[in-house]
Amino acid sequence: MPKMIFGINPVLEALRSDKPPEKIFVMHNAGGPSINAVFELATTKKILYEKVGKLRFTQIGGGKNHQGVAALISEYDYATIPQILEIAAKRNEPPYIALLDGITDPHNLGAVIRSAECAGVHGIIIPKHRAVGMTEVVAKTSAGALAHMAIAKVTNLANAIDELKEAGVWIAGTDQAGESSLHETNFTGPIGIIIGSEGSGMRRLVKEKCDFMVQIPMKGKISSLNASVAAALLFFEVSRQRDAKIVTE
Repeated sequence: MPKMIFGINPVLEALRSDKPPEKIFVMHNAGGPSINAVFELATTKKILYEKVGKLRFTQIGGGKNHQGVAALISEYDYATIPQILEIAAKRNEPPYIALLDGITDPHNLGAVIRSAECAGVHGIIIPKHRAVGMTEVVAKTSAGALAHMAIAKVTNLANAIDELKEAGVWIAGTDQAGESSLHETNFTGPIGIIIGSEGSGMRRLVKEKCDFMVQIPMKGKISSLNASVAAALLFFEVSRQRDAKIVTE
């Protein structure tokens, strides 16, 4: 699982590596050319970074030689898209995949993973950039589901969608302006469900890649749901329809 590394040089080397950190932490009062180099490299590679106080830095394990900077390194063994499709084939089921477009809250990601595992999702695809990866908070919030869920981390989500389409998977976007309700949509075939980010939803290019858009019927005055709650509703609707199809067959 994830581990923390501390110090300017170790963090810079991690940022330059083929497997960059999930997140960078910098103390509020830290500065200078080396810290600026950390910020610049993290920005270039689109890696999340956070400025934290001394207490928070101590809580994440900062010792005497931390130099005001730390990086979260993931040791999670990510899957590939073909491996996720193989899971569906081994279960003799149409592919059922979740794609997360820019979820940055680790609690939300952990909750999505938990719901996905419980609903029978074969795998999850997340982007490398501008999204949270496999952190300790994600693992804890998933309540053990992370150990049973195949997760692929891709450089370009739009390209991943194209790869799924070539494999015969239909892509459903989620938006309150969607043309049909999730209850009126047939999810029994090969399907990829896209869940947008907490604030802005799906990016334009990702939305354009969708085969169709679905909405969750809302009866209250609030027009949106938390990303993990919306994901759970969608996942279990897909599961319900697939179970019903098996019964009728």
